Amino acid sequence: MAEIGRFIVFEGIDGAGKTTQVELLAKHLRSLGREVSLSAEPTTLESGKAIRRALSGAEKKSECQMAAMFVLDRIAHNIDEEIGIRALTEKGIDVISDRYYYSSLAYQGAATDYGWVKQMNIGSPEIRRPDLCIYLDLLPEQSLERISRGRESVEIYENLEKLTSVRNTFLSVIEDLRAEGESIYIVDANRAPDEIAREIASIVDKHI
Repeated sequence: MAEIGRFIVFEGIDGAGKTTQVELLAKHLRSLGREVSLSAEPTTLESGKAIRRALSGAEKKSECQMAAMFVLDRIAHNIDEEIGIRALTEKGIDVISDRYYYSSLAYQGAATDYGWVKQMNIGSPEIRRPDLCIYLDLLPEQSLERISRGRESVEIYENLEKLTSVRNTFLSVIEDLRAEGESIYIVDANRAPDEIAREIASIVDKHI
């Protein structure tokens, strides 16, 4: 029977460099002979496409609607027979996801009712808890500076007030879920990508 693959999540406010670090960690794991699948939320499934339309502002949704839409997409992310976390890890494939329920707790949890958002996610039998979460920590001012480079438009959550609120909530979420036994590491994201990647590889190596 194949070893169950690991499920690793990257989190952080926008501009923290999650996409880059996901790719660098995948390269590291593959160098160790492990098979890796990269994922992200919102997903590429229909439920994820609906979220992307709302995030762009094309379709107006309330924060409660957004929270519920993310839960629907997250369940699909777990149980889809082809690209789902469960199907892949059961084959021994490591799954690395750019965002997961920590983002829902930080974004919609700050805007609606944290306990309700947490219960929908943590309480769902079809939403798996990750083996490891890496939180790339960046100050909101640093985030906006990065976002403004090469972008013609920004998403609805990308302004200083919201980024400050979300970062503060992220840190509270981390404290909350660490108390429940989750393995969550805070990594300083205001450094050279290779330096950050080395620290992350060292952390991950202890969990595989």
